[in-house]
Amino acid sequence: MPRGVLTTCILVLVALACVPLMESRYLIDLSTEILVYVLFALSLNVIIGFSGNVSFGHAAYFAIGGYANAILLTTYEWPLFLSFPAAVVLSAAAAAFVAYFCTRLTDIYFAMLTLAFSMLVWAIAFKWRSVTGGDDGFVGVNVPEFLNSRVPFFYFTLVIVTTSIATLWMICHSAFGQTLIAVRENLTRAGFIGVNTRMMRCAAFIVAGTFAGVAGAIFAMYNRGVYTESAFWTESAQVLIMTLLGGMYSVFGPAIGATTLYLLERFANEYTEYWPTVLGVILLVIVLVLPEGLVGLAKRIRGHIAGGN
Repeated sequence: MPRGVLTTCILVLVALACVPLMESRYLIDLSTEILVYVLFALSLNVIIGFSGNVSFGHAAYFAIGGYANAILLTTYEWPLFLSFPAAVVLSAAAAAFVAYFCTRLTDIYFAMLTLAFSMLVWAIAFKWRSVTGGDDGFVGVNVPEFLNSRVPFFYFTLVIVTTSIATLWMICHSAFGQTLIAVRENLTRAGFIGVNTRMMRCAAFIVAGTFAGVAGAIFAMYNRGVYTESAFWTESAQVLIMTLLGGMYSVFGPAIGATTLYLLERFANEYTEYWPTVLGVILLVIVLVLPEGLVGLAKRIRGHIAGGN
């Protein structure tokens, strides 16, 4: 990792660790939610930014992780050290199942099939009322006693998310990640040189689904409940916009996009009723002006400054 990036990461981590010292419940809750969505967006970027596919159904694995952890903790009274890994494994297994079918296709066909599977997960959560609570949601999640207050839960989230992001960074900068980039840049040429492109895209899909499950499992405990909206297409659209806003060809770009969009949504909802309009404007700006996201904008500004000097 470049020294400048490493220094920035350490400073951000130290700043986050100091959040509870400010004794603001609002700031602790806001930081916890942002951390979850940062991990969610970074997981999607493995599919979009590295394998070159667009998924319209990434919320499915977020919801599966959330429901699985909530049900195992509450209905079956599993301890957290068993329920959490089991929820993540279930998300990975679901991603592997979907990847088997989706990676047969490319481009818009791939995207639409991911959406179809996501809506299938939503339909199961909506209809299977005896298990998931249906449209009322699965509420009253049995969170372990040591995580029952804001500060311990914030530090738990910080540790899990930091570990997950570090793991994603290592994956994306390994030989596997570099091969994914080759597949993204030219699928046909990568196949000609001996790369099993379908297997690589499938592996990327599983990695993305796994870490989306981690984010979902945390979010279920944070909210003390899971709702069908977590699997709906709008949730997939939101995390997709986060990824695009930050910059999908950057490892940490989606983290910036997730933080920015979540803060904008919070503040917009506090002062206006027109958040969907604001979101539409943001999407137009991304498509027309910032195709490389905020990270690309920062690089352009730095290039202009360097050129001026």
